[in-house]
Amino acid sequence: MPEIALHTEQITKYFYDPVRFEVLKKVSISVEKGKLATITGKSGCGKSTLLYILSTMDTDYEGKVYINNTLLTGKNQNELARFRSENIGFVFQFHYLLPEFTALENVMIPALKLGKYSRKEIAQRAYEKLTLLGMQDFALKLSSKLSGGQQQRVAIARALINDPKIIMGDEPTGNLDSVNTEIVYEIFRELSSSYHQTIIAVTHDLEFAAKSDYIIEMKDGMIL
Repeated sequence: MPEIALHTEQITKYFYDPVRFEVLKKVSISVEKGKLATITGKSGCGKSTLLYILSTMDTDYEGKVYINNTLLTGKNQNELARFRSENIGFVFQFHYLLPEFTALENVMIPALKLGKYSRKEIAQRAYEKLTLLGMQDFALKLSSKLSGGQQQRVAIARALINDPKIIMGDEPTGNLDSVNTEIVYEIFRELSSSYHQTIIAVTHDLEFAAKSDYIIEMKDGMIL
């Protein structure tokens, strides 16, 4: 039996501005551990809304969300914040690196917030993640001096620093050219196949999605 990393039951979500609108309609999905899954669909279909519920950052919904068999629905904000820090890494379309910090310092930030290791240990772990992504030679370079593709690789290293169970990406290649998009895909593929990392990414890039382990296609708030 495959191990399930993430599972939802009947996720329903409403927006109320300007009128009540059902943006997600009884969405039930399961993602196996160590798989690269993509969520696709036209703008407005509910992709990013679903991702933010899966990430526990949006708690205003009906239904249930489980990660590693832990029911997260109903937990308070402090419990969810701690769970996110330990179990979920995030990669966004824009890298959100601090420009005045080095690549190494940016990668260290989530681990410093979590506080499980000493600063020296965190620096070593951050360097190891940068090495995994081929960015070790840029560890002490200011993030503002890196190219867009290099910055996104640093952002992926940052997402990995706390050894999360799941990496969630919101258009992680949306701001990259085709060469760097392929690099990010190869990184995700290596993370899933060699390191059994579960990755769930919202994307408009159908070529990127076609190479994932499976596609969760959405339309009008539902799974096709």
